[in-house]
Amino acid sequence: MTRAAVLPILDADAPFAPPRARAVCTDCGLSRTGWAHRCGNACQFIHPRYDELERQVHGRSRDAARGDELHFGPYVRMVRARLRSPLAGAQWTGITSRLGALLLERGVVDAVIATASQADDQWAPKPILVTDPRDMAQCRGMKMGFSPVVAMLERAVQLGYRRIAIVGVPCQVHAVRALERSLGLERLLVIGTPCSDNTTTENFHTFLSLVSPRPADVTYLEFMPDMKVEIRYRDGSTTRIPFIQLPLSTLPSDFFPSACRSCFDYTNTLADITVGYMGGSGDQWLIVRNTRGLELLALLHEELRLTPLTSRGARQKAVGLFVRVLEEARDGLPLRRAPKWARPIIGWMQTHFGPKGLEFARARVEMKSAEGVITMQRERPHRMRRSIPDF
Repeated sequence: MTRAAVLPILDADAPFAPPRARAVCTDCGLSRTGWAHRCGNACQFIHPRYDELERQVHGRSRDAARGDELHFGPYVRMVRARLRSPLAGAQWTGITSRLGALLLERGVVDAVIATASQADDQWAPKPILVTDPRDMAQCRGMKMGFSPVVAMLERAVQLGYRRIAIVGVPCQVHAVRALERSLGLERLLVIGTPCSDNTTTENFHTFLSLVSPRPADVTYLEFMPDMKVEIRYRDGSTTRIPFIQLPLSTLPSDFFPSACRSCFDYTNTLADITVGYMGGSGDQWLIVRNTRGLELLALLHEELRLTPLTSRGARQKAVGLFVRVLEEARDGLPLRRAPKWARPIIGWMQTHFGPKGLEFARARVEMKSAEGVITMQRERPHRMRRSIPDF
């Protein structure tokens, strides 16, 4: 079946069906599809299958005795990387969007499913089907909200595409892997990005208004590995706010959904390659998980500057403090801030003495694991045995 023969039958840009009501959901898109009946065994939050799907994807599950696999999942290589020629408008240097473009340029795949922005809001996500490598430029930069990329995967299959790459966050990738063997694809490559505590686009605009006097002029926001949030503006100016000074205690109680607060796959372990930042010490952090991931790295290798990963500091105190704050929190948010006079001191200590590099990444994974356990204890204790993975 050729693409030309099927394109008139279905428009890739047609609206998706509305999501079905679920008690715990991040709108990965599965419930919007003809596969909605499979939510019960494909959803990360209804029926997590980490060990089983790790074996399916990588040929083995994580080995707690091997390197950092207990924290980060199966891998064959981890590196610190940046593009030699950074892409304008990218969140970091643009490794993910460049990789998608290269896959199309070299004919490795026929389509890439990724997330662009809605026309009227740069922060609002919109899943798109990319067949022209130039269109990957639309997917640069952070979006905040829920992107139903699995619905776009169904559309790609209906349109006749059989060699597909998909860029997704952990809950999307879990569903894709659960469906993979039934899709009839010749090739599926998965580029994963880490994800933590997502929220709606509307809630994110509320957050911007609290951290910036000019929220409409913000073009970039990132949580950095030095325990600060970096904000960039249209006029080129930049501000950096220590985590400790963020107004989390003033956010609405539903700011972070329960699903995100009970996620145990921060590092996207079912991807072929994870492209993140936590262990990158200011660059990007690539976790190459299998032979397909090695192929993806090789495709981009000449355009990358690779350096060894580093690790310093100790995470125990930071993780312990985080757990104590969570135990006192309401709906995942702190009940009170640190005293105003103490915040600059705490921020300075976090920046200068907190964990760095891989130790920072280990800390964040442990923090997310603790958050998941505490959330399950409070909100769905009857689901703990099934939802909390052995690792």
